[in-house]
Amino acid sequence: MKRVYLYKRFERFWHWCQALLVILLALTGFDIHYSLGIFDFERAVMMHRGLAWAFIVLMVFAVFWHFTTGEWKQYIPTRKFLAAMVQFYLLGIFKNAPHPVHKTQLSKLNPLQRLAYLGLKIILIPGVVLSGLLYYFYNHWEEMGVQGITMGHIAFVHTLCGYILLAFMFGHIYLTTTGQSPLSNLKAMITGWEELSEDSAIN
Repeated sequence: MKRVYLYKRFERFWHWCQALLVILLALTGFDIHYSLGIFDFERAVMMHRGLAWAFIVLMVFAVFWHFTTGEWKQYIPTRKFLAAMVQFYLLGIFKNAPHPVHKTQLSKLNPLQRLAYLGLKIILIPGVVLSGLLYYFYNHWEEMGVQGITMGHIAFVHTLCGYILLAFMFGHIYLTTTGQSPLSNLKAMITGWEELSEDSAIN
């Protein structure tokens, strides 16, 4: 095994800020919809709005970082080992089977992760952001030329995307524990360093 610096500083900063913002947006969103009593309604709305703008700013920087560093290539889909990964997550993982795909510096994600993260970045996050912006600018729809949709449609899409994003996060947390040890992936995303096989480390 070789210790490799796999996750860069901004990558870790963006990852943890995104996680924190998603959690806080979920809490304030639930409070707005279901009056959980965590915050009063006006405070929850104000916080949700501020957190949403912070999320958008973070996404702008993240997109810029991905394209200027070439890290966007990590999300290019591939069918290679896709069936093996499906079988591993459905059965092999419960039988202590070896992982079909090993991380490298040039390929940090397995085929299923690539598909999941690509969907997250080009469908789910844009869906929740755009529906949120439409919700926020509701009084300006006529000026913006928005037609054929209602506030109910936007609220449904925004809430649905929020639930899916939250489910994705829970799935992500679970799969984090499936590394070489239950905490190895978490430690790597904190320090940036991960233990890779000698063959993987040099690719």
